[in-house]
Amino acid sequence: METQHLVEIRNLKKYYPVQRGFLGKTEGSVRAVDGVSLSILRKETFGLVGESGCGKSTLGRLILRLEEPTEGTIFYEGKDILHFNKGELQNLRKEMQIIFQDPYSSLNPRYTVFQLIREPLLIHQKEDVRFHGERVMDLIREVGLQEEHLTRYPHEFSGGQRQRIGIARALALNPKLLICDEPVSALDVSIQAQVINLLQDLQKKYGLTYLFISHDLSVVEHLCNRIGVMYLGRIVELSHTQRIYQQALHPYTQALLV
Repeated sequence: METQHLVEIRNLKKYYPVQRGFLGKTEGSVRAVDGVSLSILRKETFGLVGESGCGKSTLGRLILRLEEPTEGTIFYEGKDILHFNKGELQNLRKEMQIIFQDPYSSLNPRYTVFQLIREPLLIHQKEDVRFHGERVMDLIREVGLQEEHLTRYPHEFSGGQRQRIGIARALALNPKLLICDEPVSALDVSIQAQVINLLQDLQKKYGLTYLFISHDLSVVEHLCNRIGVMYLGRIVELSHTQRIYQQALHPYTQALLV
């Protein structure tokens, strides 16, 4: 039976030890994520907002199993992914993808656009190589670029175009969950709107679920169904977007809205 929640996080913690002295003695820890519990519903856009250093990007990486938590549980479709073996984890990678803040640093400069988008297919769908070319062409059109762009390299594109390439690459394996780690913060305001509109269109077409990470509440206002406000590794406020903007309760949330 399909659960309503795609992702459930319970009491998740990630502590980084602080080592000092010649012998590297551990003297405390940095609590990047400190007891976070939340759920992300299927096909919703959940906004995770906070200033730099609050732990929001670390939380995204923990969900993807790019980092291992100190404590807590992460459920994906009702299954505890922290106990997945190597094969199960590889299958999970197909269903979760990430869109990075800086598309230039996340794209291999030696690869053409065609190679960049095809790479996930070569790793996870080796048996369908003859269909890769068609899939790549479909994806490049899906994000508003042309087939002629496939032979070019990342440095030949604008920031907005590079982010579209990153989105196409993230969509290659038909994921259910996209973690958008500040995907528009490095772009001009006019380009931000175009990329956000693209993400909304793709969500409607494919039934995607988004975890949208941002430091700017104004960016997530018209995009997210619910918002969690993160401060010093903890969720200090979580509610529907409209309520957050009309009646923010926590002083930190109120400060972000100013």
